[in-house]
Amino acid sequence: MFAVFKTGGKQYRVAAEDVLKVDKVKGEPGEIVEFGEVLVVGGDAVTLGAPIVAGATVAAEVLDQSRGAKIIAFKKRRRKNSRRKRGHRQEFTLIRITEILTDGKKPSKTAPPRPKRVAPPKPAAADAEGAAGHEGDAAPGAAAAKKGGKPKAKTAGKAKKSAAKAKGPAGKAKKKK
Repeated sequence: MFAVFKTGGKQYRVAAEDVLKVDKVKGEPGEIVEFGEVLVVGGDAVTLGAPIVAGATVAAEVLDQSRGAKIIAFKKRRRKNSRRKRGHRQEFTLIRITEILTDGKKPSKTAPPRPKRVAPPKPAAADAEGAAGHEGDAAPGAAAAKKGGKPKAKTAGKAKKSAAKAKGPAGKAKKKK
C-alpha cells in the first residue's frame, strides 16, 4: 500500500517503513505525527482525492530534528561595487512512515519497537597490548606515538631543516662581504 501526502509545500510518495526528510514538523524524537493532506491512496484499488482523500492520514514516527548543510546565496553585480552574501541552514525532520490509515482510523499511540544495536565485544586489555606491540602490523612510528613520543623519522627531518635554516642565511651573509 502506498500514499501521496503533502507537507511543507511538497508532495511525497511513501509506503510503510519508508524513511524520509521533510521540512520541519513539530514533534520530539520517538513521537508519532499525523499528516492529514493525503492526495492519493494506492494498493489494491487506487483512491484519488479531490483535492484530498477524506478520512485518510499518514502516521509517522519522528526520528530526528536536525539542520541541513549550509547554503550560501552570493550575488555580485560586476563593475558596480555591489556584493551580497547571505546564508542559512534549513531545518528538517527525519521521519519513518509507520502506517497509512483510511476511513478515519486513528494511529497506534506508540511507535513500533525497533531492534537495538548490539555493540561488538571489546577486546581484553592484554589482547589490545599484544596487538599494539607488533610493530610490523602498525604504521611506522605508530608505536612511538602510542608511548607519548614522536616518531623518529619526523624528528630527524625537522632537525635537518632547522640546521639548514641556521646555516643558510649566515653562510650567504659571509660570502657577500
